[in-house]
Amino acid sequence: MIPGEPLTTPPPSLDAVRARIDAVDAALLRLIDERAALAGEVAAAKRAAANGAPPGFGLRPAREAQVIRRLLAEPRAAASPALVIRIWRELMAESLALQGAFRLVAWGGRDPARTAELARLRFGAAPPLSLLARPEDALKAAREAGTVAVLPLEPGELWWGRLLAEPTLRAFAILPCLAAWGAPAALAVAAVEVEPSGGDLTLWATDAPGPAAAVEAGLGACGLVGDLLCAAGGLKLFALAGYIQPDDARLVDAPGGLKGVIGAAPPPFDL
Repeated sequence: MIPGEPLTTPPPSLDAVRARIDAVDAALLRLIDERAALAGEVAAAKRAAANGAPPGFGLRPAREAQVIRRLLAEPRAAASPALVIRIWRELMAESLALQGAFRLVAWGGRDPARTAELARLRFGAAPPLSLLARPEDALKAAREAGTVAVLPLEPGELWWGRLLAEPTLRAFAILPCLAAWGAPAALAVAAVEVEPSGGDLTLWATDAPGPAAAVEAGLGACGLVGDLLCAAGGLKLFALAGYIQPDDARLVDAPGGLKGVIGAAPPPFDL
């Protein structure tokens, strides 16, 4: 060795790396098993709080978004954001399925395979998935407890406008949930309470005429910021910045006659 030259550590052997992977896999399995057991304890705690009644649908989109944001903010050396999101979406879906009824339905639109892919990326492999022939069939199914409907945002398709007349259904997720997986292409709908996650988009529909830019200007005059997501049949769907309640005074003077909030969702993670 040349005097003064820094010492170098030889790379580990392939066998040593594989042995370490096996040890990490075993540790992961123990933690995953513990997490699954905790899901059962959550269900038991909910039953106790409800005096023994079956727990309601445990889906908490805002809570899930907060958990993933926290995980993505943790320092990582090699795990990509996509890997983190996929793993925790699977874990969350499995926990939700262990707590009670959970199923997916989807209207596939022009590309059923892509819609099914978006549903699985967001909700994992745990819930069964059924493809339905019409968007109204998917919305009808979503009224049932434990059911989530996934429907694509497509030009000329106005299914989301029906939510203006739905007393219980709300859009609560924009798919895909990671910006790197593509532009917003679908919404998830269910009979769930939509809560603020600390960084959200409000989904608002209006029959305001004219180009989207004119509606956006009208929203700006009301102190709101909105971007067009979809338009069909004389209605436009906008994503408004922030978590906005349906009775927010700013919406009174927003453009349009037939108008209203149809849900809210965390924006796709942009990393």
